[in-house]
Amino acid sequence: MIGISKLYCRTVEASDVLRYGRRSADLPSHLLQFAADKKPVVVWNCTKRCNLRCVHCYSASTAEADDDELSGDEAREMIADLGRFGCPVLLFSGGEPLLRGDVLELIAAAKAAGLRAVLSTNGTAIERPLADELAGAGLSYVGVSLDGLATVHDAFRGVPGAFRRAMRGIRACLAAGVKVGLRMTLNRRNIAELGGVFDLLRREGIPRVCFYHLVYTGRGDGLRSDTLSHAQTRAALDLIMDRTADLHARGQKVEVLTVDNHADGPYVYLRLLREDAAAAAECLKLLEMNAGNSTALGIGCVSWNGDVLPDQFWRHHVLGNVRRRPFSEIWSDPSAGGGLLGMLRERRKHMTCRCMRCRWLGVCNGNFRARAEAVTGDMWGDDPACYLTDEEIATE
Repeated sequence: MIGISKLYCRTVEASDVLRYGRRSADLPSHLLQFAADKKPVVVWNCTKRCNLRCVHCYSASTAEADDDELSGDEAREMIADLGRFGCPVLLFSGGEPLLRGDVLELIAAAKAAGLRAVLSTNGTAIERPLADELAGAGLSYVGVSLDGLATVHDAFRGVPGAFRRAMRGIRACLAAGVKVGLRMTLNRRNIAELGGVFDLLRREGIPRVCFYHLVYTGRGDGLRSDTLSHAQTRAALDLIMDRTADLHARGQKVEVLTVDNHADGPYVYLRLLREDAAAAAECLKLLEMNAGNSTALGIGCVSWNGDVLPDQFWRHHVLGNVRRRPFSEIWSDPSAGGGLLGMLRERRKHMTCRCMRCRWLGVCNGNFRARAEAVTGDMWGDDPACYLTDEEIATE
């Protein structure tokens, strides 16, 4: 992920990170992406069940739970192992995680194990009493998926009224003192809503937003034709930077990030280089600490049936299963997944794409291998979402 507000508005400096020794166990949550040890943030799809049917759902969730979902006892054993291993964050995802009956107990278990517990939700199940319970369980953050304003969002979610109910959930979290933010996946069906989403952030006082680039996984594979062109992506990044700077100039320090396209980092740097050389130099230091795509390094995933995945989007590459072997052992074994885990950690030995002649490889790390495989059939091939020109990637 690329911290637009951190880099472009200079809300973070390299010295802020170095003060903590770049240790994930010591860093506050907003600095975790700059950790040197890259202990994995774990996304846990704790259920396949969902009350919506989003057109771009990466997990292809359904109205029914999977018969093979981890039990409460199995989940608590996994959570204890993650805590001992030093994972900094457990992200409860789905499906819709709030449809899992014991999710509050498991959030509390994660907190007790020393993990930051965060929630990725569609927000429709949250009313004020539940928001209070989430706060009481020790939840650190709630990310609510919102893919536009009312009409567009409801079309994405496949259920009328989804936007209204999501906003009710967001407001309930704000009232209960639970940090809450938005998650929006950018594509041609909703890109015209981007300005309106920034207006919404300002009006509602929402402190955080993540803009995701589309990955072709699950039902998201059906949106390939709606992928932004490179020109549209560049325009979107410019608008995001402009609107973030405007919010900060107004005194509203919203944390703004982009996710799943590490070309965004060099793009921010190159714009800063034209505007403010000192800010650009500080941006580059942080990008080097961030080190780009963190699949199989600083992020991993456990599916509802216990399968361990390199990240939440690469669902057909299984590294192991927590029912048979603890996550900590799987993640520490380069031979896991037939050697895939080790290969992803040494991807520069295997990539054959234009990344290998790119001066930004050290701050991008080859971008998104899952997207490259989905389009080219070759996980080491070009990521088609990289929008940097040959001139921009050329060695100076």
